[in-house]
Parts: sequence; structure tokens; C-alpha cells
Amino acid sequence: MTETVTSKDGTALAVDVVGQGAPVILVGGAFNDRSTVAALGAELSSAYTVVTYDRRGRGASDDRGEGYRVANEVDDLAAVIAHAGGRASLFGHSSGAVLVLEAAMSGLPIERAAVYEPSYRADESQPAPPADVYERLTAAVAAGDRDGAAELFLGEVVGVPAGAVAGMRAGEAWSFLADKAPSLPYDVLLSTPWRLMPFERLARIDVPVLAVYGDQTAPGLAAATRAVATTVPGAELSVMAGEDHAVLQRPAALARILAAYLG
Repeated sequence: MTETVTSKDGTALAVDVVGQGAPVILVGGAFNDRSTVAALGAELSSAYTVVTYDRRGRGASDDRGEGYRVANEVDDLAAVIAHAGGRASLFGHSSGAVLVLEAAMSGLPIERAAVYEPSYRADESQPAPPADVYERLTAAVAAGDRDGAAELFLGEVVGVPAGAVAGMRAGEAWSFLADKAPSLPYDVLLSTPWRLMPFERLARIDVPVLAVYGDQTAPGLAAATRAVATTVPGAELSVMAGEDHAVLQRPAALARILAAYLG
């Protein structure tokens, strides 16, 4: 059953809860909603109370904030943690992983945090989008051009070749992606891919962190995950054989890693 949780600014968040046990909140990345982490939640639900939610501006959640701010999404996660009992472990994928780390850096009541391929830029040798990509993305969203916003994000932020983006746009899944376009500026603000990841802030995290990546993923995502593991004090690193960024589509092995870490 879907419930509604109200964030600090009045934004209504759609939340699903399954299972029994210690609470674990799953946070998806760009183009994701609670449906895309549901299979992972099902794998974990025999041992944990699994909480999934639509991040603001996507799915069944609205967005009543005045402009885009990372703090809005941290407030949302604080509200979901409160709904889960006041303290929880967190798992995040991609920009959702960055949001989990932002929550840890903000001092939210977190037992343990696990992140899969946080979408940071780890070093200057990695390609970066132009610094105005955020402004152009928000302009496309403001103009109601969801297709253009999704195409811009995929091409310039993620680095998907133009031909591949055109193929995606012609596919059946495109409407699902375009529907999430109004929330894409949050993903960009979290990762700020034209800058390097916030090493100094990460080094102040004081909750246990597990950083995971697949050995078939993009080199930049692997580098960012390793950088998180070496920067956050006491963090652990796990490398999944044969996996890439689409691990949520094959959640069983990831669930085993998370269960072993969460205890």
C-alpha cells in the first residue's frame, strides 16, 4: 500500500513499505522512481522493512519547492527516515547514491549507508559537461520540453552517443524516461559533473559506508566508487563480477551483498 509522507516544504512524497525487520530505505538515481528499486526491495523484504519512495518531481510525488536545491532532497530523505521510525540504513544507486552520501554529510540519523556507482567525477582526466548544462536543462524543463531535457541529460551529462539517444527516443521506454525530466536538475545538482567530487566533505562522514561497483561499468563510475571508498573514513569497497550500471535489473546478487553488510 502506498502512503504519503510530507517533506519540510510541504512536498508530498509517495512511499511504499514492505517486509519486516530493521528499516532500509532504497534511493534510485536519474530516470528512476520507486518501481525501479522494487525488485531489490523484494529481495531484501524477508529480512528488512524496505522503504522505497518517489523522489520529488517524479512518479506520484510532487515538488512544492521554490527552485531546485539539493537541500530539498535531503529534507525529503529526512522525512522518509522519520516515517520509517526515526533511524534507518540507506542504499542509493547512481545519483541516488550521491543523495545518500549527502544525507550522511548532513548528519541525518543513518545506521549504515551503501552506495552503488555514485555519479561523481573523480579526477580531472575524466570528461565533463559544460558548466551551463544545468541552466540549459532547467530552461528546457521550464519550457515544458521533457523530450529535449531528457535528450540533453543523456547526451551531455551521461555521455550517451547521439545515435544511441535517437534509438532510445524511438523506443517504448522513452515515455517513462521523459516523464522523469522535471526532476533531472536535481540529479545534476547532486553530481555537479563539471566539478570534482567533494573530497573534503566526504572525509567528514562518520557513519559506516559500503561502496559497490560492477567490473563491467564505465571507468568513470568505477573511479568515483573507489574514490568514495578511499575518502570516507573506514569505508568498505566491493566489486561485483560481471555487473554494470544496470544492476537494479538483476538485483539478487546485489541484495546478498547488502544483506551481508547490513547484518
